Amino acid sequence: MSAFFTLVLKDLRQRLKDGTLLVFAIVLPLGLAFLLNMLLGGDPETEFTAHYGVSDLDGGELSSLFVDEVLESLEEEGIVELTTLSSEDDANEAVDSGDVSAAFIIPEGFTEALRNDESAEIRVIGDVDSPEEVEVAVGIAEAFASEHHRVQLAVLTTDPSSEEEAALTEQAAGHPTAVRVVEDTDVDRRQLDSSTYYAAGAAVFFLFFAAMPGVVSLFEDRRTGTLVRLAAAPIGTFTILMARLASTLLFGLVSMGLVITVSTLTFGARWGDPLGVAALTVAAVLAAVGIVSAVAGFADNSEQATNWSTVVALLLGLMGGALFPLANLGPWAALTYVTPHYWFLRGLTDLTAGGGAVSLLLPIGVLSAMGVAGVAVALNRMGRMLHA
Repeated sequence: MSAFFTLVLKDLRQRLKDGTLLVFAIVLPLGLAFLLNMLLGGDPETEFTAHYGVSDLDGGELSSLFVDEVLESLEEEGIVELTTLSSEDDANEAVDSGDVSAAFIIPEGFTEALRNDESAEIRVIGDVDSPEEVEVAVGIAEAFASEHHRVQLAVLTTDPSSEEEAALTEQAAGHPTAVRVVEDTDVDRRQLDSSTYYAAGAAVFFLFFAAMPGVVSLFEDRRTGTLVRLAAAPIGTFTILMARLASTLLFGLVSMGLVITVSTLTFGARWGDPLGVAALTVAAVLAAVGIVSAVAGFADNSEQATNWSTVVALLLGLMGGALFPLANLGPWAALTYVTPHYWFLRGLTDLTAGGGAVSLLLPIGVLSAMGVAGVAVALNRMGRMLHA
């Protein structure tokens, strides 16, 4: 056992000296997580608030309905901040100056046109630098138009007289919509927030690259004659290979631990229960070491092993959703189930959703199976380098 631990410590010192730990454990995963979170992330608990302007040039009943019942009700809920504008020129100026993200312009004759079953329009002027707020503004106007169209169709189907039309219109407007879309307010608790998702994705993505130097260095040791000297010593082949895999496993654990700690302190990432995260991390590192070792075991030299391992790491990371949501894979989404990245992120998602230890049994089981199978293949293939 003393020879085993001596080899492990030797490999860890070597990794520390060549800067691998600094690059793959800290700089790359945290840098990528910070970049993705800055460009694509956002606090899911931050409430959406848009500043809109409205210019009611009509002043009729229906235009007032849009302003009073729709826009002002949204303002009371804190979704929008509303500014009243007196003219179309004021609306254009407010948008151009950035005082409002978008402005609604209700032209003169709006109510009369709708009463006479003629087409009418609500103009939405948007700021090019506020695409999300403009899209929401257009959606508000379209929703109002759709609601008026529903009421109009309900009235026309009865073919009312002029005396009955006003009463039927009021009745139809007050009737509830047949189908309502109900938002599940608990959805945010069933998915990782952006900070945690990008930190976890970057960590497991670069975990494969962090495992490469320890495995590929076996080929360099063979070239320099180190393996020959080790084989001549009273150390078993199994001990030599297991020491190298163990040092790589420890290196991966340190890498993941650093990313988890730093992302929690700096990005505000929420990883979940520490014990559950620890168990899931160990399984993920085992899977990464096993897969990289198995791939490298089929190579003939260090360059070939590095190239093959890099390709596999990139493909698994992309298919596993480490860098972007899995839904973007479309019909290829089923391939995610064969990647350790997917099972690691799924385990974190279940853990943060309050699933407890039971929810981790499947992800940890799959990751562990990947790791054990990979290590078994690696021991069989890499043993030939020592016997050659």
